[in-house]
Amino acid sequence: GPLMLKSRLKILLAEHHMTQSKLSQLTSIRPGTITNIVNDSIRQIPVEAVCRICELFHCDIGDIFEYIPEEKE
Repeated sequence: GPLMLKSRLKILLAEHHMTQSKLSQLTSIRPGTITNIVNDSIRQIPVEAVCRICELFHCDIGDIFEYIPEEKE
């Protein structure tokens, strides 16, 4: 089925007027990982990366990922 978690990282970055590369510099998260999160192409959520983003933005994991219930047929 489709991914149940939708990334809000692009929105979060826009709200903080920050680029993906700047986020990478500030958190030491690999640029590819950040891109994958933004594009919803990540298969496993890297806990350490999420914690660093939460720490940087003083936010919660729910601010980074939104749960989308699967549509029932």
